[in-house]
Amino acid sequence: MIWLTWRQFRTQAAVLFAAVAVLAATLAVSGPRLADLYRTAGSGLVDQVSRADQTLYYTGLLVVLAVPAVIGMFWGAPLIARELETGTHHLAWNQGVTRTRWLATKLGLGAAASMTAAGLTSLAVSWWSSPIDRAVNGGGATDTYFPRLDPVAFAARGVVPMAHAAFAFVLGVALGLVIRRTLPAMATTFALYAAVQIAVPTWVRPHLAAPDRTTVPIEPDGAPISVQDEAGQIIAHLDEVPGAWITSQQTLDAAGQPAPVPSSFPDCLRTESGPPTLQQFEGCIADLGALGYQQQVTYQPAGNFWALQWAETGLHLGLALALTGFCAWWIRRRVT
Repeated sequence: MIWLTWRQFRTQAAVLFAAVAVLAATLAVSGPRLADLYRTAGSGLVDQVSRADQTLYYTGLLVVLAVPAVIGMFWGAPLIARELETGTHHLAWNQGVTRTRWLATKLGLGAAASMTAAGLTSLAVSWWSSPIDRAVNGGGATDTYFPRLDPVAFAARGVVPMAHAAFAFVLGVALGLVIRRTLPAMATTFALYAAVQIAVPTWVRPHLAAPDRTTVPIEPDGAPISVQDEAGQIIAHLDEVPGAWITSQQTLDAAGQPAPVPSSFPDCLRTESGPPTLQQFEGCIADLGALGYQQQVTYQPAGNFWALQWAETGLHLGLALALTGFCAWWIRRRVT
């Protein structure tokens, strides 16, 4: 049964593992040079990375983020949906193989291969990117590169991609069982996986580890301040906390209570000739500071990286196990 399952998706596996090998070989060429550059430049590395390495940095991010989605669509969704669609599952069950064993073999082998592929990809990219990550966490410029805790980079580092791949694979299998048609199952797998990847960093991940809070003054000489929109929403940037991920913030009045900025503030930022000059902007900020307004910032410090990694890994593996239980129930009760 294991050999039969492997033969059914060995082509897809060979293609993906070959792509991972090519990526790893490419990264291995420039990785040592990047590490040597960090040893000499420290956090200044981010200003010395070549355009080619910058392209590799973003390519690595995209590849690690894409691997779980590809696995869910092209490994998970068709694995059982194709057999249900063509009716070949009846042949396997008539050979003395129980439904439970048939499902367990497919899920076990597929999940192991999925986690291996995602783990090797993440290992290669995390190793190559580690000098840049350390430079950013050490205070290097973040306008070009992401801190490791940033939602984009976080899902492409450490052990989380392995859990994402396991979840995506089992999600695809579950949807294939329910939908019983390959192409609709593939499309639905991609849509639901993408929705989870948006929902988790937005609403779940900020609460997986205890955050820190700080209150910064709204004044020209305080923390860097910007205005997000015409409504006058204040945004503080914590340059003094390198590598931090700001999860939320709110404006406080002089009494320390959450409050909107005065209604006159947006008007202060408008001029007849267009956006205010730097001097006009700083004048508006100084006026708010004089009224006692402050900005309370909630953030995850860089030191919480591994706590968040293991917590999210457990979350996605738990979801994968729950979907595995659902698959076992569905194939015994609903598949004929």
